[in-house]
Amino acid sequence: MSLKVGTRGSRLAMAQTKRVCGMLNERGIDTETVVVKTTGDEKTGVPMHKVGGQGIFVRALDDAIINGEVDFAVHSMKDIPAKRPKGVVTCAVLKRDSPCDFLVHECPLEDVKVVGTSSTRRKAQLLRGNLNPEIKELRGNVDTRIRKLKEGEYDAIVLAEAGMQRLGLKLPGTRLIPQWYVPSPNQGIIAVVCRDDPETEKVLSCLDDPQTRNDSGVERAVMEEIEGGCFTPQGVYCCDGFLIAEVLSLDGKRYQRIEDNGETTEEGRLIGKKLKAMAYDLIEEARSELGITDN
Repeated sequence: MSLKVGTRGSRLAMAQTKRVCGMLNERGIDTETVVVKTTGDEKTGVPMHKVGGQGIFVRALDDAIINGEVDFAVHSMKDIPAKRPKGVVTCAVLKRDSPCDFLVHECPLEDVKVVGTSSTRRKAQLLRGNLNPEIKELRGNVDTRIRKLKEGEYDAIVLAEAGMQRLGLKLPGTRLIPQWYVPSPNQGIIAVVCRDDPETEKVLSCLDDPQTRNDSGVERAVMEEIEGGCFTPQGVYCCDGFLIAEVLSLDGKRYQRIEDNGETTEEGRLIGKKLKAMAYDLIEEARSELGITDN
């Protein structure tokens, strides 16, 4: 059997796709890779909440699946938005890699004054901590971000540790523990998405990790109930059924947080509804400050 896989063209996306294809090849399934350009790859100089938010890396690949150009696609699961089009299904969730953020810096941590990130969550969490850095906008693929760090535009940049590991990068810096720097929902997880076709779904489901699928489902349930969009500084992390979820103000000075058991999506939804009520003012404040008119 042979399947066409769609992927973004970045080095990280290609590495993730190569990993999935290797797992399939070991099971006797041949693959052909098709590179699809997305809005997120084309518009790298604009904050994500201004160019379409979380789904900007996903929509073109969804369209390619629905139109029959590819059979499935490989994503960083945290890029997949809550609202999904008809005709696609997440058929496999791979075992989770590191969920942590990693602060890349060559100078001593206490000398870090300027940090590059485009994430409102990462910005708020860093401002909440003891560093008190200046945060400057930074987008682009991993290689671009590292280059800008080396050129001295920033003292430090924030990367997902899982992405570094997938690229084989060993960079100096500090791991940001997920209990305090709570990651984005589904960070560190690779997802496989295919058309809503039972035969294709059955073939690809051999890659699914049940524990990671359950934890990721709980995280997504919280995210969906909060309805904060990509602009809201929010972290959601579930590990073996224990859940940490928080929403912060953009300046990191205020936050609402829940730590509780989250073993099912139903529990995740209840916690998400509770956190949304607790953090309503923070969510609306972020919408107002960033000029967001819808999700």
